[in-house]
Amino acid sequence: MLALAAKRTCVVHDVFKSFLIVKIPGWRGDCVPMSISDFQAYTGLNGLKRALIPLVAACASIGFVALSWAGTWWLIGLVFSLPVVVLGLYDMRQRRWTIIRNYPVAGRLRWLFYDLRPYLRAYIVEGDEEGKPYSYEARRLVYARSERSSDTHPFGTELDVDSADYNWLTHSIAPGEQPDRKPRVEIGSPQCSRPYSASVFNISAMSFGALSAAAVEALNKGASIGDFYHDTGEGGISRYHLKHGGDLVWEIGSGYFGCRDEEGHFDPDLFREQAQQDQVKMVEIKLSQGAKPGHGGLLPAAKVTREIAETRKVPVGEDCLSPRGHSAFATPVEMLEFAAAMRDLSDGKPVGIKLCVGHIHEVMAVMKAMLKTGILLDFIVVDGAEGGTGAAPLELSNHVGMPLKEGLIVVRNALVGAGLRDKVRLAASGKIYSAAGVAECLAIGADWCNAARAFLFSIGCIQAQRCHTGTCPTGITTQDPRRQYGLVVDVQGQRAANFHAKTLDALADVVAAAGLTHPGELQPHHVYHRVSANQSLPIDRIWQFLPDNALLEVPEETPYAHWWRAADADSFQPAIQLDRVRNTAPRNQPE
Repeated sequence: MLALAAKRTCVVHDVFKSFLIVKIPGWRGDCVPMSISDFQAYTGLNGLKRALIPLVAACASIGFVALSWAGTWWLIGLVFSLPVVVLGLYDMRQRRWTIIRNYPVAGRLRWLFYDLRPYLRAYIVEGDEEGKPYSYEARRLVYARSERSSDTHPFGTELDVDSADYNWLTHSIAPGEQPDRKPRVEIGSPQCSRPYSASVFNISAMSFGALSAAAVEALNKGASIGDFYHDTGEGGISRYHLKHGGDLVWEIGSGYFGCRDEEGHFDPDLFREQAQQDQVKMVEIKLSQGAKPGHGGLLPAAKVTREIAETRKVPVGEDCLSPRGHSAFATPVEMLEFAAAMRDLSDGKPVGIKLCVGHIHEVMAVMKAMLKTGILLDFIVVDGAEGGTGAAPLELSNHVGMPLKEGLIVVRNALVGAGLRDKVRLAASGKIYSAAGVAECLAIGADWCNAARAFLFSIGCIQAQRCHTGTCPTGITTQDPRRQYGLVVDVQGQRAANFHAKTLDALADVVAAAGLTHPGELQPHHVYHRVSANQSLPIDRIWQFLPDNALLEVPEETPYAHWWRAADADSFQPAIQLDRVRNTAPRNQPE
């Protein structure tokens, strides 16, 4: 008799009898009888081929026993063959997985190669421009710049310049001689008493909790060395954000982490205490995130450590919820009043919003609210749907929210058309990793750009895409101190600063090539897009860019006429029945 007794493992009794007893995980009964007739599925040449591995293992086991008369050391082979036999018997009898029931043991190789697939593809199969979400070429560029090694490319472009998604920046016969290599932009409306001078390239929002302590430290140290800002993400200001003195933009989401009362509502006193720290330069109200707009989030109780709980002002060991929407306001006017109160509580620092553009009339409603109340936002950050996250439902990541380019144009047109562009700054965030990406966003209308995953690459991220599992191989998106051991803050902080500096150097080269001095001088006509095999157009001939005050003076002549009419300063709901208006609109009207 051969027996293997263990909880929820296969149990084989008396192989010489007419049936086998196999214990199956998830089966309500302890044992399931297995008769000889069940082996009929594996008879014939086809069946034997499917059960080849356990069959060979069984034959090997018999051979080891037979050879044991020559020496007992042959029995060592049973250590390897018998587990395969038992596993094969279990696979034959289990009912959960079709493939391993039909191909015992061999079917499991499919799972093995599924696990290996990302690595085999990334290191062996993948072409330089094929990787997703970031190609090998993009990652290589960030790595080279963070290491201060050569970032030049030999033998010309490998891009298909005839493809429909190709775009380029125009250059001048008379290049600029002395472009600004450390360009900055001043942020702060006339209502802001403490404006902030920001780099045109900064670290986008990523929370402590989603990132490890070591990763937060490294990013902030890089920001301190390179003189750019580090957005905290909505997880609050941790001691790791403060350790190296890098400039901070405090992002506050619907959970009000770091400034909430016991019921999860905004606490003005806690907010004032942290917002008035010198290291906090601006405050950003997060309305939505590109990778998962309107979703909120949940940090499982197991991940709510004492440190994270202290930072977020939540109980230790309990689920930490970010609601879908804010409780502090429900209308555009209320949102502006909330922003004004935060500006006062922070002692006059710039306060703005971050959003992924969804319903266009809601963007217009924010403009109308500023015009109605006279309360100004200091800045708006547009987060593209291509932005990253630790984890999000696939449908939200792939199909909800407006991509950065389109969203940036909508908000740019809303500000310009409402006569507010000279008072409110505009930023772009979403899969930006190179000077070309920064330049295109600035040409469209942004004043500065933020990047998240690109800076993670700079501190060692390898795009393993295990951010949500707690098993990040580089220690960046895990709370496991053993995995964080490999991330040396001093080394990686310098790499983040190097990446920033080299990207600004490349941006200066692009600006100089265009015959300009500052990247803020770039305009839409500097960016060309190929729209077909035989046609390319400047971006302001593909999308419409509104002139100043167009929405105030001639809204019906703009492509936003219906959205402007639907916008209501006192509600995020449309003021008109859009379905009726849109259904009677000309079908060729641009959006």
